Amino acid sequence: MNNKTLSIISYITPIGWLVAYLSGKDQADSLLKYHLRQSLGLMIISIIFNIIMRVIATAAPALSFLGIVGLVILIFWVLGMINAANGAEKPVPVFGKMFEDKFAFIG
Repeated sequence: MNNKTLSIISYITPIGWLVAYLSGKDQADSLLKYHLRQSLGLMIISIIFNIIMRVIATAAPALSFLGIVGLVILIFWVLGMINAANGAEKPVPVFGKMFEDKFAFIG
């Protein structure tokens, strides 16, 4: 697989991220490294958001409607995939700039 395809795959579940990371770590270019960072950052944000929402829903069930904000994270995933498919190194909205220089193990 080429790096553009691996960049897209990195946004599809944690297993897709692992496949993209392990398949492309020897031949990774800047596009793949960039999207590996972005997708890993989104995964971490998504997990943290889900934990917070579970605590809120347990403590105050009337506030569980706030979980609809999770759709925004889903939109960010789709935007990341679109950027990867276009070969653009654009950060995902809101959180993307945070992850541009993080995760040094990626490269």
